[in-house]
Amino acid sequence: MTVQIWMRMAGAVCTVAGASGLGFWMAGQYGRRLEELLRLRQMIVLLKGQILYANATLAEAFSEVGGRTEGALSELFQGAARQMSSQDGKLFGEIWKSQVEACRNPVLTKSDMQELAGLGTHLGYMDREMQERTLLFYLEQLDLTIDMLRQQKQERCRMYSSLGVMGGLFLTILLI
Repeated sequence: MTVQIWMRMAGAVCTVAGASGLGFWMAGQYGRRLEELLRLRQMIVLLKGQILYANATLAEAFSEVGGRTEGALSELFQGAARQMSSQDGKLFGEIWKSQVEACRNPVLTKSDMQELAGLGTHLGYMDREMQERTLLFYLEQLDLTIDMLRQQKQERCRMYSSLGVMGGLFLTILLI
């Protein structure tokens, strides 16, 4: 009889720990998404500077920005620069979209990636002034998303953590 009690207790502890871990992981993912969007914002600002002030071509600008940063977004920018430099006749919008689709960023949401893919549709074939406006428009959208995430961060992280713990306790009570 005591072995059954110990097995149930061990199962309860594992259930609560697993559900709590999931809640804390979700809270961490929320924070990592915010950090990744801030990194993307920094990269777009660097890209704007390379295009406007260094008078770099798009391939040079993307290569430079990708070289200054790290992570999946860096690979995205460097991959786009390599593909543009290969001069295979593709439009920049096609290159950018294919690179964004190939980018494996587990933190950014599908809508984040769609907005990022939309950046390339207007960037590649315009003069510098229109490229600046496109980048500024994207930066405004990104700032709105970042501000919303910052405002909701504390309550969302607390909610994810609490729901994980409470869900684990509820599931344990149901199973016992």
